Amino acid sequence: MRIGLIDVDSHNFPNLCLMKLSAYHKAQGHQVMWWNPLFYFDVVYKSRVFTDTYSKDKITVTNAGTVIKGGTGYGPGPDLPDAIEHTYPDYSLYPQYSETAYGFLSRGCPRGCGFCIVGGKEGRRSRKVADLSEFWRGQREIKLMDANLLACPDHESLLLQLADSRALVDFSQGLDIRLITPDNVALLNRVRTKAVHFAWDNPNEDLTGYFQRFVEMTAIKNFRNRRVYVLTNYGSTHEQDLYRVETLRRMGFDPFVMIYEKPTAPPITRCLQQWVNNKRVFHVVENFYDFEPVKKLRNSSMETR
Repeated sequence: MRIGLIDVDSHNFPNLCLMKLSAYHKAQGHQVMWWNPLFYFDVVYKSRVFTDTYSKDKITVTNAGTVIKGGTGYGPGPDLPDAIEHTYPDYSLYPQYSETAYGFLSRGCPRGCGFCIVGGKEGRRSRKVADLSEFWRGQREIKLMDANLLACPDHESLLLQLADSRALVDFSQGLDIRLITPDNVALLNRVRTKAVHFAWDNPNEDLTGYFQRFVEMTAIKNFRNRRVYVLTNYGSTHEQDLYRVETLRRMGFDPFVMIYEKPTAPPITRCLQQWVNNKRVFHVVENFYDFEPVKKLRNSSMETR
């Protein structure tokens, strides 16, 4: 069989599902390659992580016996069969990322946030789904994609696996700052962290005490390695967004603004994202209202009155 793969989003971030499908089919003796309209394929897999807001599916496949679409970008759907889900990924699909291992140690999250699909897709309970050896074999870096590792009952043993690997670990999707304890922070201190990500999504929930406790306990002293996602355009005012950004910076964290449904975001929120996420500007222009695009925005709004 000839198997075709389509990464609908792009090739800017490895598609873990396609890597597992590739490894599985190669083990069956099938020919696996990126889809090409010039060849006939027995099966073509189209995988899409992001929705229409961020990723458009403009690829029409007419040269295949079967076309299978999957991924959160297409909405709820069946999971990969266990035989494929627990296959070591075929990292050769993305040679530019060959020194990084990608995977999940746990799935699910108990929070059930309205803007997040994880609870509905993976369940409202965080549970262990793999050991590190399932997707890591000595790569220099590990990019962990768990939604809420600290909510998993087995998180301490999983953190120990990460620490023992001596690889640089990026907790890319964020750790739950509300679940930190002296014990799990002590384990995090043993992990070689490339970056620890947290999130402050709800402006009506005061998380300053949790962040302050983490600063007191952590061995991660460089603020660039302590990043916090700040969700905007989801029931928050500009004042609440700016408060979270400035509070995090004052406590020694590196905020990163995420805009929910960006096309609907007001111009001031887009300016906030530009200011915060351009780190050179963020640390030179300390006051948001001194940021040049904000000055232009305020001047233009005054002229239209």
